[in-house]
Amino acid sequence: MEWQAPEIKRRKSRQIKVGSVLVGGEAPISVQSMTCTETLDVEATVKQVNDLADVGADIVRVSVPTLPAAEAFKSICAQSKVPVVADIHFDYRIAIACAENGAAALRINPGNIGSREKVEAVCQAAKDHGLPIRVGVNAGSLDKDLLDKYGSPTPDAMVEAALRSADILESHDFRDYAFSVKASELNLCVAAYEKLAAECDAPLHLGITEAGGLTGGTVLSSIGLGLLLSKGIGDTLRVSLAADPIEEVKVGWAILKSMHLRTRGINVVACPTCSRRGLDVVGTVKSLEEKLSDIRQPVKVAVMGCIVNGPGEALRADVAICGGKNGMSMIYENGEMMGRIKNEEIIDQKAASAPSLPPNNLESCVHKYFRKLVYTHHVI
Repeated sequence: MEWQAPEIKRRKSRQIKVGSVLVGGEAPISVQSMTCTETLDVEATVKQVNDLADVGADIVRVSVPTLPAAEAFKSICAQSKVPVVADIHFDYRIAIACAENGAAALRINPGNIGSREKVEAVCQAAKDHGLPIRVGVNAGSLDKDLLDKYGSPTPDAMVEAALRSADILESHDFRDYAFSVKASELNLCVAAYEKLAAECDAPLHLGITEAGGLTGGTVLSSIGLGLLLSKGIGDTLRVSLAADPIEEVKVGWAILKSMHLRTRGINVVACPTCSRRGLDVVGTVKSLEEKLSDIRQPVKVAVMGCIVNGPGEALRADVAICGGKNGMSMIYENGEMMGRIKNEEIIDQKAASAPSLPPNNLESCVHKYFRKLVYTHHVI
């Protein structure tokens, strides 16, 4: 019997609805990202929102810094494939305008949105339009009185900031809210989320803010979000990277897939390669990830360079190729070896049906072969 990872028992949270996407309760953990275009450039922003949706974003956030941007936001929402959240700082009037202009949810920062009366006005706008609010606390923008009380951003300070905003919302009989308590310092961020999770039942939006570039930010986010998710904490997430937002969505999905919390598309298992390799593993993996990115159904693909671990991994994959000796590769399908194929025969077989392929390009032929297997044996 094959070993199975223990199921992660998720924290019980109440559920809200962001457009068509359920967040909290037993809903799948949703993946979010945020545009980096100029919001007044409607065409560019709509394109980026929909590009993010195409790679798997369930929800996309758009910064709305001015009232003119709130007008542009209306057109963006109308053309989006997924729910769009309005990200608001400083001016509560912008939040009200976005509620009127098609936002699926509002994100406000209690550290800069202003007085209690202004939060109450945003709350009323959300109630009028049936929208949830995310109270987004950031360690870098806590209220001065909290910094004076605690001396610096601490988990207690961040949780207090969140809960006192909730008190304002609940005093108006408004409970359709979620929390985030983000920091760039991993341990501070994790501790704040753990404390908040124990003190409320609101859905939690996970994220390590200002995590850094593609490599560093991926590592920081994977560790921080992984720690929280492994404890059942988290209902939606965003991986914040100083990189193309597309990468945020890819990393977010990779985290969820690696923890068996959600499945989607191609899951590639590949060896790091060494001199024993019988095919170009690096090139093949890169090609597969690009060429099979449109597949949504979960499919496990193994690309192994040699017979040390290759046959074992191939047995547990939907489709696989394992490099062997003397230019021979073994092809596997649903755990069964289909046969041994000379690398040049793979090229020859594909060259006739795909004359646009460069000659002697093994990785191009391999991804064509894999695509045929995937589409033949997994209905897309």
